[in-house]
Amino acid sequence: MLQPSDSQKSHFPSNLPHKTASASVEQATIGGSLVIKGEVSGSESLYIDGRIEGIVNFADNRVTIARNGSVAANISAREIVILGEVQGNIQCTDRLDIRNEGSLTGDVITQRISVEDGAVLKGSVQVRAAEHKNDKSHRQAQAKPASPQSAKPATTEQPKAAAAVAGA
Repeated sequence: MLQPSDSQKSHFPSNLPHKTASASVEQATIGGSLVIKGEVSGSESLYIDGRIEGIVNFADNRVTIARNGSVAANISAREIVILGEVQGNIQCTDRLDIRNEGSLTGDVITQRISVEDGAVLKGSVQVRAAEHKNDKSHRQAQAKPASPQSAKPATTEQPKAAAAVAGA
C-alpha cells in the first residue's frame, strides 16, 4: 500500500508544475462569473470573459476581451483584441483589433488599428507611428508658444458673450 501512494505522490508534483508553467506563459483568464473593480495589471497576456471596472494595464502584453466580456475601464496594452464590450479609453503601443461583434466607446491612441464589418467604434482615433513620436512632440513644442497667443482673444471674447447672456 505504501508503494502505490508513493507513486501517486510522484505523479502529482510532476504534473502540477508543467500545467502551471504553461498556463502562466500563455495568458491569465478572468472567468465569466468574475467581476473585478479596481486596477488590474500584470506581465502576461490577459483574457477577459467576465467584467472589469477601473483600470487595466498590461503594457507589454495582449489583452483580449471575449464575446461575453465587459470592460468599463481605461486599457493600456501592447495589443488589444475586442470581441465583447468596452467603455473606456484605449492606449496601444502596437495594435487595436475590434472584431465584428465587438463594441468600443472611448478614445483610441494606437500605432495600428483594425475594425471589422459589424464592429462598433464611438470616439476619436489617433494613429501614431513609433518613429514619428519624437518628431511630433518637438513640432508641437515649437508650435505651442504661438497657440496661447491665438487662444487669448478667444478667451476674452467668451466672457463678453457670457456677460451679454447674463444681462439678457
